[in-house]
Amino acid sequence: MSPSVTDQLPDRSTRERLKTVAIEAARKAGVTLGEYARKGFRIEHKDAVNLVTDADRRAEETIVDAISRAFPDHQILAEERGLAGSQSPFKWVIDPLDGTTNFAHGFPAYCVSIGLEYQGRCILGVVFDPTRQELFVGEAGGGAFLNGTPIQVSRASKLDAALLVTGFAYDIRESSNTNLDHFANFALRVQGLRRTGAAALDLCYVACGRFDGFWELKLHPWDMAAGSVIVQEAGGRMSDFSGRPFSIYSQEIVASNGLIHDEMLEVLQRA
Repeated sequence: MSPSVTDQLPDRSTRERLKTVAIEAARKAGVTLGEYARKGFRIEHKDAVNLVTDADRRAEETIVDAISRAFPDHQILAEERGLAGSQSPFKWVIDPLDGTTNFAHGFPAYCVSIGLEYQGRCILGVVFDPTRQELFVGEAGGGAFLNGTPIQVSRASKLDAALLVTGFAYDIRESSNTNLDHFANFALRVQGLRRTGAAALDLCYVACGRFDGFWELKLHPWDMAAGSVIVQEAGGRMSDFSGRPFSIYSQEIVASNGLIHDEMLEVLQRA
């Protein structure tokens, strides 16, 4: 008999402590973002379209400090500071402000994203949207929740009845490998198509049925780690564009309710 999901995880008390710390860190970072949104912030340009603000950096400090105090031996991979820590089997994967461009323009679609890998597998995801006070949590083998209420993916069974969401990489002006061809192909096949600018939220919205599917190119691990757990625990399916197993270190992501996944892959194969 193969081992169950929980047999391959830390013990229950450890999992509860990990989840508690992650939720508290996400909420604290959300408060930090709210303060900067009200009082103002400085913007820097990494390149023509990729921004970073002092709100990103301060929120990241808040999260890293909270996790480091609780688990000083754990690895931490954070968007602004990179990878740090020992060879612990635990690796936190953090985006302190997913949707920085939205935040910088005052568009209320951004979030804090905290994922946790254990022995190379994502086992915990916490995403907090401070503008709506929505907390998404997914735990391997434990389900997915929005503000404590269980969530599940939609039941849309056909692509032409689906609402999809996507995004575009920061190198869209320089690279020939963009998402524009996929966007055009899907636009002709689906009921609706959106681009919100916050991948972690997009994944959470797939998990709770607000979107039926999501795809994107060239995301980073911190964009996907937390949301991928939440989608899968809500009953969704994840893969790359060819249907191979999903990895947060891949350059491709497809997330869906499962029912339209094969149709999405067919469209993606055309480009």
